[in-house]
Amino acid sequence: MATSVLIIDDSNTMRKIVQRSLRQAGFEFGKILEAGDGQEALSVLAAEQVDLILSDINMPNMDGLEFLRQKAANDDIKDIPVVMITTEAGTDILGEAKALGAKGSIKKPFTADQVQDVLGGLI
Repeated sequence: MATSVLIIDDSNTMRKIVQRSLRQAGFEFGKILEAGDGQEALSVLAAEQVDLILSDINMPNMDGLEFLRQKAANDDIKDIPVVMITTEAGTDILGEAKALGAKGSIKKPFTADQVQDVLGGLI
């Protein structure tokens, strides 16, 4: 089981909702890290060991797609699985995220069961 997770979302409230949903879905992490956008997430990843990343797509400064591009170009972090958590239902954006390496997506609003379904195969 993964021991650390990074939650990337520009909404502090949404980051707390994701944490609660992870617990409700039965996932226990030794460390839960947070970032408000992709740029902050890259800084966290430079300093911390992370086993799983949950990222929003629409964020200021650096959105989730640009984060995926920069993550893929960094040998130290490129293999960490990323699941997108987003309001985006469009197949174009989610298809682009998948092409950039995202392992799956969870659509907001979501339930603990949906989190379990998507993450269960990854961790």
